[in-house]
This record gives sequence, structure tokens and C-alpha cells, in this order.
Amino acid sequence: MKSLRILWICLLLLAVCLLIWYNLVMRSRLAIRTGLRGYVRVHPNTRSMPYFLDFRCGRCAVVSSSGHVLSSGRGQEIDRQDCVIRMNVAPTLGYEVDVGNRTSLRVVSHTSVPHLVRQQGHFFGREAETRYVIWGPEKNMRQDGKGKTFNALVMLARKYQRTHIYTATRDKVQHCDNVFQNETGKNRMKSGAFLSTGFFTMILALEMCDSILVYGMTDGSYCSNANHSFVPYHYYEPSRLDECRMYRAHEHAKRGGHRFITEKLIYSRWASQGKLQFVYPSWSAQEHQQD
Repeated sequence: MKSLRILWICLLLLAVCLLIWYNLVMRSRLAIRTGLRGYVRVHPNTRSMPYFLDFRCGRCAVVSSSGHVLSSGRGQEIDRQDCVIRMNVAPTLGYEVDVGNRTSLRVVSHTSVPHLVRQQGHFFGREAETRYVIWGPEKNMRQDGKGKTFNALVMLARKYQRTHIYTATRDKVQHCDNVFQNETGKNRMKSGAFLSTGFFTMILALEMCDSILVYGMTDGSYCSNANHSFVPYHYYEPSRLDECRMYRAHEHAKRGGHRFITEKLIYSRWASQGKLQFVYPSWSAQEHQQD
């Protein structure tokens, strides 16, 4: 009887272990199958199975890095949303009243990855629960050991194994190029343009959020207004570049420029579909299209 009882206990433990294993495997397979397939997690073991970004929200706050957020006083309102999306390395510390304190996800350009590395204690310590989505050209993101940016991300993933770092796949980057061309009629590469981090952020937000509130982004006509005021390009660099001057320089650059103003015209059309709302500064797609 005693040996039979031990046998039953062993079988019960085995069944529990199998159940736990099955749940873990099925959960992993579900994450692989149901996630946003254009965004793949960087794993310390680069040969591991791909895990896609499985992250969806109801109402999202997209916070621009523009100086227009300064003096907005919208920090608490931003933090009340289901998710808060920021760009590159825009800080919250010292700016909480205007930009809030929470960060659910950051969309980061390959050019800003060195800043993540330099401030890794902050981004992967203080903001350990934040998800990071990195985009960049194939030459920097290649995974054969020659992609400088991707190698840095693998190093961070090995050092901070609780962190969630994802990269935009080559197909996703191409998709964003196609969106730009479909919206403007211009080939992004032939026109000498580089898509901005804001453009990638908007596309991701439209994929993962039910509704989107945008803070700190003006419409495309703002800089053409004669009475527009000086606003810093980045709110955390108040004495540096003027935003409108930067926008105009990029808009007309023959090579390597972001088409910020053109992109805002695209956002205006997207806003007319009802999912995007520009709450501060407040503007509507209808108003913009009439300008």
C-alpha cells in the first residue's frame, strides 16, 4: 500500500509538471502566433525562436519630443491613459508636469541606441518594464555579427535579461516605406528622404492601440504661419535648435532629410478616420485640410 501511494504521488507530480510545461509551451506558441509580426524580440541567444511584440492597449498617449509640450501641464492626463508611448531617449525626469512619468513603450531610432547604451542604468533599471522597439537600416540591424546596432542590442539583452527589446523587421521597414509612397506618390529613397521616428511610432500606435491621443505635435501648416513662435526641436534641449527651422531644412534637403511637414499631412488624413486625436496643441484633420 505504501509503495502504491508513493507511485500515485509521483504520477500526480509528473502530471502537474507536464501541465505546467504544456501551459508554458502553449503560451509561448500563442505569443509567437498572435503578436505583431513586424517586431521581433532581441534574445540573448540569437538562435532562439522568434517572439513577436504581443502588446496591445485601449487608449494610448503618444508624447512627442517637441518643445510644444512645455508648459502644457498635461502630465497627469498622459499618465492616466492605458499606455504611454515615447520616442527615442526623451526624458521624463524633471518634466513630469508636462510629459508625465509613465513609459509603456519607446520607439527608438538606430541613431539613438548609443544613448541607450550610455544611459543603460536608467533605461533598463529605472524603466525596466518599458518595451523598446528599435528601427534602423538593414546594414545596422543585420544579425550575422556585422550589424553594429543589433550587436549592441544583443549585449543589452544579455546584461538585462528582464528587459523587452524588439527590432522592426526588414519587412516592416519596407512596409513603412510603402505607406509613405502610397500616401505621397513619392519613392522615399529616390526622393532622398529618411522616415522619422515619429512616422514609425504612428504606424506602430495604429497597430497596437484602439485610440490614440497625441501630445506636443502641431499640424503641418504651423511653421508657415507668420506669427509662429520659437519652439525648441526637443523639449529637453530648450536653448538649442528651433523646431520650424529644423523642419524647413529637412523638408527641402536633397539627401538624408526627414519630411516632417509631409508626414504631418499624412497624419492629418489618418486622423480623419477617427482613431487619432491631436489634443495638445489641439487641431483637427478638417481644419488642417482647409488651410
